[in-house]
Amino acid sequence: MLGGKSLVLNRSYLPIHVTTVRRAFSLLYRGVAKAVDEDYRTFGFNDWSELSTAGCETIGLVEGFVRIPRVILLDAFDRVPRREVRFSRHNIFLRDGSTCQYCGSRKPRPELNLDHVIPRAAGGVTSWDNVVCACLDCNRLKGGRTPEQAGMVLRRRPRRPSWTPFIARNLASTCYAEWRPFLSGIDGAYWNVELEVGV
Repeated sequence: MLGGKSLVLNRSYLPIHVTTVRRAFSLLYRGVAKAVDEDYRTFGFNDWSELSTAGCETIGLVEGFVRIPRVILLDAFDRVPRREVRFSRHNIFLRDGSTCQYCGSRKPRPELNLDHVIPRAAGGVTSWDNVVCACLDCNRLKGGRTPEQAGMVLRRRPRRPSWTPFIARNLASTCYAEWRPFLSGIDGAYWNVELEVGV
């Protein structure tokens, strides 16, 4: 249970991170965060540990059982989450679904590599639009050539993922019911509201 996941919100109730239950309890106990219940009420550690555990996921402590905080609210964090996905090896694997973009085989990460569609030696850049996930065999076969030169076809052109669909898709496998109200309208409710002009 301590390895489970908890959603972390900033002071504006915007999701900024997913952490372990262990870390959520640590932040809660130190007074850095408050637990948020299904009615959007916030609780410090002592108040949270006194709540009824009936019908909830719990963890045993010396004093008894306490509810697992699936959503926590940071007390002093105001920053708004990044609106674009960070370019990283991990995020490229997520974008491509750990699937080779040449042969379409889904492999564990140790059997995958990153490939520059247009090789760096030919002026290709390291960016969302030029890097794809490739299995080791396809990466070796392609070598330092373009897919056309190697007689290979990309299954899908690489592109920068958009923030909300990317996050929503990747949280879907670990999304708890308690998270849904905070994830459902990230862009719609906050970023796409029409602003009044001249006020």
